[in-house]
Amino acid sequence: MQSIAKKPLEYIESLSEDRKEAILKIRSAIFQNLPKGFEEVMNYGMLGYVVPHSIYPNGYHCDPKLPLPFMGLASQKNNISFYHMGIYAEPQLLDWFISEYPKHVKSKLDMGKSCIRFKKMNEIPFALIGELVGKLTPEKWIELYESTFRK
Repeated sequence: MQSIAKKPLEYIESLSEDRKEAILKIRSAIFQNLPKGFEEVMNYGMLGYVVPHSIYPNGYHCDPKLPLPFMGLASQKNNISFYHMGIYAEPQLLDWFISEYPKHVKSKLDMGKSCIRFKKMNEIPFALIGELVGKLTPEKWIELYESTFRK
């Protein structure tokens, strides 16, 4: 279910206490490692981390009025979902993440193309998320995006 919150803090305040705590810890890991240039916004009913139009005026190819999405963070019905488009677009980054994950969490990785799902709030690898977040600058993400999605 998508949130109707207009601002990130409004979204966070709407969450249950256990989800709020986990989202705040993930958000902290993101902010501690997020390269300069990305911005936090509400995007698709969740927390979004985007390349703003001031850096990439073309915007998102699916809807150029939207800034270029990079990551998303959402509290879903059965999990917390963390979306990272870089692991979808960059096979080496995906391989790195898959190989590092077992070093941080004992449970099996639950993942889609760009979505990492956390069902147990006490098994979220905050440090690994932070490290992943810092691996791509906005400039590198734009380069990957244009070579992968804007052919």
